[in-house]
Amino acid sequence: MSTRFLSLVSIAEQVQSLIDLGVPALAHIDEAVFASFAERSREIVDAVVVVHPAIVAPSRLATVLQLNGKAGFVVSDMHDLDEFMNIDSVQVPESPLYLMRGVDRGDQMRNWSPNEALPEIQGQGRTPITVNEGISWLLTHPEQLQPNHCFMTIGTRKLNLRTRKLDARTPAIWISGGTGRDGLEHRNAPKVGWCWAGNRHTWLGFASAQSRQALEA
Repeated sequence: MSTRFLSLVSIAEQVQSLIDLGVPALAHIDEAVFASFAERSREIVDAVVVVHPAIVAPSRLATVLQLNGKAGFVVSDMHDLDEFMNIDSVQVPESPLYLMRGVDRGDQMRNWSPNEALPEIQGQGRTPITVNEGISWLLTHPEQLQPNHCFMTIGTRKLNLRTRKLDARTPAIWISGGTGRDGLEHRNAPKVGWCWAGNRHTWLGFASAQSRQALEA
């Protein structure tokens, strides 16, 4: 795998950033309760705080993203984003906030397809990150989304209940060019979109993590 991302932002600072962005209000959780999640984790370093989709769905969490002075958005043809679920191999802690360790943006797999990238990630003993994990990472580390260095979040897919097969769309986060249905007002804004599972894109890597752990209040 490529050189792993190193978080130099403490757990307490990340939780405070989420509070400043208004995440507790979206989750209907008191700010003091939210802040308490950092109290027992002061000794933990190099971890990313993740907002569980059970408290804030990805379609809402995406709107809190900020980059280049622009708010994040979900592409118009992904109105069903909140129906996407974790793939079978991805297990996340059942806590409102949890930690993601050993994060890697997966730049070395740019121009791979999701179908090609998943077995490579798993073969390295790693786990693909989910769309909420990707958004959460960028809420506290927005500098990780860069032109031509964006990423897919293939730990999240949608199951077609009729065919019992996975939807061919795979979620990704990149920077909008303001073209087409995105609209000029979204130019340079962080964007949650999708790509076909069999297609390759030169500007999209495949973000993964080494492990996850609960963050207790």
